[in-house]
Amino acid sequence: MYYLTQSIHRNAQIRGNKIATINGDRQHTWKQLKDRVARFAGALKSIGVQEGDRVAILALNSDRYFEYYFGVPWAGACVVPLNIRWSAPENAYSLKDAGAEVLVVDDAFAKMVPALKAQGVPLKKVIFIGDGELPEGMLSYEKLLQVHQPAPDAGRGDADLAGIYYTGGTTGFPKGVMLTHSNMWSSAIALVSLINLNEENRVLHAAPMFHLADGAMTQGGVLAGSTHVFIPMFTPAGTIQAIEAKKATHALLVPVMIQMVINDPSVKDADLSSLEFILYGASPIAESVLIQAMETFSEASFAQGYGQTELAPLATMLGTKYHTTEGPFAGKLKSAGQAIPCVEIRIVGEDGTELPLGEIGEITVKGPNAMVGYWNKPEETAVSLRNGWVHTGDAGYMDEEGFIFLVDRVKDMIVSGGENVYSAEVENAMHNHPAIQQAVVIGIPHAEWGEQVHAEVILKEGHTATEEDIIAKTKEYIANYKCPRSIKFRTEPFPLSGAGKLLKRDVRKPYWEGKERQIN
Repeated sequence: MYYLTQSIHRNAQIRGNKIATINGDRQHTWKQLKDRVARFAGALKSIGVQEGDRVAILALNSDRYFEYYFGVPWAGACVVPLNIRWSAPENAYSLKDAGAEVLVVDDAFAKMVPALKAQGVPLKKVIFIGDGELPEGMLSYEKLLQVHQPAPDAGRGDADLAGIYYTGGTTGFPKGVMLTHSNMWSSAIALVSLINLNEENRVLHAAPMFHLADGAMTQGGVLAGSTHVFIPMFTPAGTIQAIEAKKATHALLVPVMIQMVINDPSVKDADLSSLEFILYGASPIAESVLIQAMETFSEASFAQGYGQTELAPLATMLGTKYHTTEGPFAGKLKSAGQAIPCVEIRIVGEDGTELPLGEIGEITVKGPNAMVGYWNKPEETAVSLRNGWVHTGDAGYMDEEGFIFLVDRVKDMIVSGGENVYSAEVENAMHNHPAIQQAVVIGIPHAEWGEQVHAEVILKEGHTATEEDIIAKTKEYIANYKCPRSIKFRTEPFPLSGAGKLLKRDVRKPYWEGKERQIN
């Protein structure tokens, strides 16, 4: 039997006096961490948390967030990490849907609690993990740990529910992805082997901890006995400073974060020699940006992870040896990699039949990481989870070596003049223009073609370009019909989810106002 708290026991036993967590000037050893986790579990039980109950958290990154991830299952309950970029109504929906009556908050989100209660969330207890003054009506996390004795580990594991992770829903309402201990363990154990995590490493938590990508790094790092370093939230300068000051060896960054770090002026003078490994994913990355990152972090290895929350979250990985532009392993940088251990992948057509190699279809995944389903949503579960296969909603193809090439979200495909255009391919081509910092391609309504390929562009500071220049450059790399027919230059950032993913639907929305359908 495997349970997520198992590694806490092991690390306290064999690495008890080694540093487990670093949060600013605050550090805890593995023995101290185990004691704090057990005391938190005891506190949860004392306030009425029962086996299988859901305990939610809404907070920035911290060592206490890390302790929550293990204290809740230690008490036999289920974690519900909430999205830090969602509004009060969105998080209120998730809390009510999950039936969570206990919420953990920090300084940044304590002020949202009244709004959540106003939305009808039946919170019985709110636990404050911040460093500031204790808000009225909340329980102090540190005081709870002081007054409660360590509880025995509940030992729930394997097929028991470990977490409910809310994602955007196709119906406009969030969906709670149900993941078991085994689901989360299978991705974590694969990650450990694929990115060479060990007990001498220091894992930087710069990506948001509510997101399962960082959750996999959390679980993987604990399995390996690594030290965990926390910053409250990602900023380019803060990330660079943490790597330099805390000697982080491993970092998980989404592509937009990588781009911001390599463009930050402070990166030129920083000592980043401790960084051994950068894992990236969650959205496509332009090949030109990746090459620049490899030049900036010349001593670090790179790997790309592809997956989704429903897969806890890993499906494929593009390993270090394929991050090269020359030699026998070159030519795979545009790939999302190959199936991770214990995972099977198929590319299927609309009827669910597996397609021949090279043909574009929907990516489906089967393995021990596949979710149980969506909480309280049996109909949506039946659509996404069929005969053990998770239907990702991503369009792609597989080559003869099993490498997966993403072409787009299925719903983001543009049909213009009867031709299918995959926006990720257009975006990648556009990034060859030296003035472009970021490009987003969408389909907008067109009276004659049905949909028109449209791009929105942010230029690099100090650079200029015209619509004609960019289109001409793009035509050098892809067919004419795929190139943008219109370009909007913008100075404001593109909308992002709390996990750093581009919210392409928000970019599309103004162009489709008043339309009954989002396709034409």
